[in-house]
Amino acid sequence: MGRRRAWSAGVTRHAWLEARFADIRPQALAALTRQFRNVDLAEEAFASACIRAIQTWPKTGLPNDPLAWLLSVGRNAGIDIIRKNQRLSALSPAPSPDEDMEGIYAEQLDNDGLRDDVLRLLFICCHPALSAQDQLAVALKTITGMSVAQIAGAFVVKPKTMEQRLTRAKRTIADAAIPFETPDSTERSRRLKTVSLMLYLLFNEGWSASSGEVQIKEPLCEEAIRLTRLLLNLFPGMGELMGLLSLFLFQHSRRKARLDVNGNLVPLDDQDRKLWDRPMIAEAKALLEKTLRRGPSGPLQVQAAIASIHSLAPNPNDTDWRELARLYAFLYAMEPTPIIRLNQAVAIEKTKGPEAALAMLEPLATELESYRWYHAARAAFLFDLERFSEALHAYETALSLHPTEAEQRLLLEKIDSCKKNS
Repeated sequence: MGRRRAWSAGVTRHAWLEARFADIRPQALAALTRQFRNVDLAEEAFASACIRAIQTWPKTGLPNDPLAWLLSVGRNAGIDIIRKNQRLSALSPAPSPDEDMEGIYAEQLDNDGLRDDVLRLLFICCHPALSAQDQLAVALKTITGMSVAQIAGAFVVKPKTMEQRLTRAKRTIADAAIPFETPDSTERSRRLKTVSLMLYLLFNEGWSASSGEVQIKEPLCEEAIRLTRLLLNLFPGMGELMGLLSLFLFQHSRRKARLDVNGNLVPLDDQDRKLWDRPMIAEAKALLEKTLRRGPSGPLQVQAAIASIHSLAPNPNDTDWRELARLYAFLYAMEPTPIIRLNQAVAIEKTKGPEAALAMLEPLATELESYRWYHAARAAFLFDLERFSEALHAYETALSLHPTEAEQRLLLEKIDSCKKNS
């Protein structure tokens, strides 16, 4: 734990390193986990390597291959931890110091097509000894390095609840002696739905960071897209995987228009659509059309259809909000979650007005009390109804729920508008 705290402190002092470590973490953690066959040890080794990088890189500059540098230092740190801690001696023997570290992420993993370390680790995290929620929590902690509070936000639960869940999951892994081996093809098929959801959460953390200075972590989005392509190659007939990739591409196509030159968030209706990635939108559209021809739609395909309505509209006035409201109602019937209901309310506001949207939000108050965008949406509806003092309170509540810096600036602008109109 000490190494991880030191790493966090170092990143705070050298903010430019945060994005670099986030870029490298998935591949590095997966490679080190495969070598040491223990997630906690891999995290400790990676944290030690990051501390060394914090001490070295600001003076010497980035190495030619930062991933190889961190893997080499992390490998040596892991060997030192094993040697100093007899508690870990039951793990596989420490590798020889002269072993070629670059081979960890360059060599073929197995003979049946699962050749990517990160994807392999995702399947390992989906071991049936863990509950579905625990699988997702462990994967987010391991792959993205999200804090307990950030993961709790993704699941819309209290941080203490998530901390207990992670502790329980690690205990289960230890007690069950879960092997760090690639599952066979049958077992992978059983775990596919959970892995898809992990990739969905990975993309979401990149698309809209849960907290911190960086609003959009493009490498996380691109890693989720890359892994989804690999997964689709393994399971080419899965319509929901096509829907997932289509959804990611529709969303990611707007990346260049989401922030202005000052790093401020640009609402969807105000974005310069000439900056949208048209080839990516075309690929997403082709995937969506292909998967919809295959038969009944699943939740990911419906979400891709929702994203397509925004991405294919030539301008904001051409957005078909009635169809969006219909699709959100269809999606809610499949998965009646409060987040989907919240998004449905936004579409309802566009078709039936803010009063109807507010009525839809009322039953969600308890479930989404710690979700800042619930309060932001509610504030927007109240503002449109000229209930400025209530809108002000709702925006201030959203501001108190740890938004990113770009989100803070947007919320502060809204708060200022409420005060001016009060």
